[in-house]
Amino acid sequence: MESLNQAYWNQQYEQGNTGWNIGTVSTPLKSYFDQLTHKNLSILIPGGGNGHEAEYLLSLGFTNISILDIAPKAIAALEVRFEGQIGKTLHLILGDFFDHLGQYDLIIEQTFFCALDPSLRQAYVEKMAALLSNNGRLSGLLFDAQFPVGPPFGGNKQEYQDLFSTHFNFKKLAPCYNSIPQRMGNECFIIATKKQADF
Repeated sequence: MESLNQAYWNQQYEQGNTGWNIGTVSTPLKSYFDQLTHKNLSILIPGGGNGHEAEYLLSLGFTNISILDIAPKAIAALEVRFEGQIGKTLHLILGDFFDHLGQYDLIIEQTFFCALDPSLRQAYVEKMAALLSNNGRLSGLLFDAQFPVGPPFGGNKQEYQDLFSTHFNFKKLAPCYNSIPQRMGNECFIIATKKQADF
């Protein structure tokens, strides 16, 4: 399998091979964002290349959003698109998720987990826990389906329960009722809080 590194992902943007891009914020995330009331939450969107989730959050008045992406081409496009908001309500970070440092109240999962080589899934869980504040939440969508070849790489609810249970408690792990048509029946919505260290 071709290495899923920066060069690989940058090439996908350069060639327009962005099949994960649905052109707007997905319906389940839109509904979730609509019921969030604290507009000053520190929010991270890893692998947020096209910026649709951030755009919708900004339209709702959220003031502290960070997009992290490994592809320079994606970040360059976002710099143009969000020119007036960068450094104010929106922060763009070019880099590797696993090297990123910070603390966030909310991390949004949308086609990032499924883009990683499955060998990195335990590291993903550990890094997510490290990036969340003590009362923070990891929320978003995971595929509840298997694919013949990836990315995207699939998974299922039981796998996620086993994987995340080392560092997280699930507040919600359920099939999506409002997925976009092409993903209907193949997504589950997650809301997870990190387990507190035992003292």
